[in-house]
Amino acid sequence: MRKPTRAAAALLAGLLATGLALTDAGPAYAADPTTMTSGFYVDPDNSALRWADANPGDGRAAAIRANIANTPAARWFGNWSGDIGTATGAYVGRAAAYRKLPVLVAYNIPNRDVCGGQSGGGAGSRAAYDTWIAAFASGIGNRPAVVILEPDALGDQSCLTPAQVSDRNAMLKNAIAQFNAKAPNTWVYLDAGNPGWISAPTMAQHLAAAGVSGAHGFSLNVSNYFTTGENTAYGNAVNGALGAYGYTKPYVIDTSRNGNGSNGQWCNPAGRRTGTATRTGGGAEMLLWIKEPGESDGNCGVGAGSSAGQFLPEVAYKMIYGY
Repeated sequence: MRKPTRAAAALLAGLLATGLALTDAGPAYAADPTTMTSGFYVDPDNSALRWADANPGDGRAAAIRANIANTPAARWFGNWSGDIGTATGAYVGRAAAYRKLPVLVAYNIPNRDVCGGQSGGGAGSRAAYDTWIAAFASGIGNRPAVVILEPDALGDQSCLTPAQVSDRNAMLKNAIAQFNAKAPNTWVYLDAGNPGWISAPTMAQHLAAAGVSGAHGFSLNVSNYFTTGENTAYGNAVNGALGAYGYTKPYVIDTSRNGNGSNGQWCNPAGRRTGTATRTGGGAEMLLWIKEPGESDGNCGVGAGSSAGQFLPEVAYKMIYGY
């Protein structure tokens, strides 16, 4: 191996001093968005808050406002978000003005929710998605953020053809590269399903094939109900399997609706309860409210007659108390 020139050595020293490490996955920035902010951002336009503001005389409004609307939770972005760069830029800009850390969900991959079907849609092509995700990352820019990348995308592979799986993996790898290049103070977590979906060794294979080596970590239990303990055991097992690829990754858990655990159903099951509020630590790198409690999973269960994402105040109210 040749010795680096004096100029190259100086450049490398400078990169290391600014927290940039060179890896086979491309530049990986060491900036920690949790230390650049003073807590998590509460979306001022979340669905629970909109409902409580519009229904101040409803007897459920005070409890929903106090227990759900005022808890930091993620905002989801997809093909309903308009110009995506403008949308993400405005959102993280407001959070940055208060020195708060926003959590965003990128949910626009082609054939989205192809197995479950309740949240189907997504970009119309690989090219359209690549353009969309690049603008998503550019909108965030240098401001601190957390991004949950494409819930369901790796869990849904059984409903795709091999060619579609290959395309999806390429899109996810490109998405991670876009965030690394354009949003260096963002931690990206590639979604890894939940403990009841796919075995840990298989999920590790899916994560590796989709380029998790270049992401900050992976996310668990998005829009599901498994306990924090179950997810921690699963996340550790996934990392055990990832060790065969030469690395492990931090992970986050969606605790928004896991207070009573899972009854084996994923689509608006009855008797669920809100879980630990958004925080760092707690068994994972972070416990996050990624799915807003009270937002429907689709036309099913106690949400019969609703559409995915619709806020259901009675479901939210019962989820506060666990019945």
